[in-house]
Amino acid sequence: MAPVTLLAAQKVAALLTVGDALTQQISNLGAENGTEIPTIPSSQILVSSLPPAMGDLNAQFTYPRLCLYASGVKNQQTEKFRSLSGTISITAELLVSGNLVQNVDEWIHFYVEGFTDILRQNIGDWGDGMFFSGVYEVEFQPPKAGGFGFVESAKITCELNISLN
Repeated sequence: MAPVTLLAAQKVAALLTVGDALTQQISNLGAENGTEIPTIPSSQILVSSLPPAMGDLNAQFTYPRLCLYASGVKNQQTEKFRSLSGTISITAELLVSGNLVQNVDEWIHFYVEGFTDILRQNIGDWGDGMFFSGVYEVEFQPPKAGGFGFVESAKITCELNISLN
């Protein structure tokens, strides 16, 4: 079995990529608002803590993209006699780029809404001793020069409860 921190990030990636869930969610949100939003292809949903600057140097990574990684583990021993009983923090870093700052500043909100919609639809038992209670936090970063002109990012951190023998 893969390390639990890697498995947790892979579970989040699967929620987003199976049936192109994130692509569909973003397309639906854009259509509801009469806005054309570039979708995030499944090939750009990565289980990696790759910093944005390094991703820009790699030709296989484009915009928009989403990097998922475990950013922390707390073994709180909430269940005595378990080897791991606590939380795993999974961070998703969304990156969008465009030639107009107005576009990236708008698009990032659609991406975050699409991602968090999928999280809210999947509250509950994720198997392998992982349970998502629905708790997450979003941090938006202001646009800056880079990418296709401007880059904006958001970090979404969700807490998974974990219980392993």
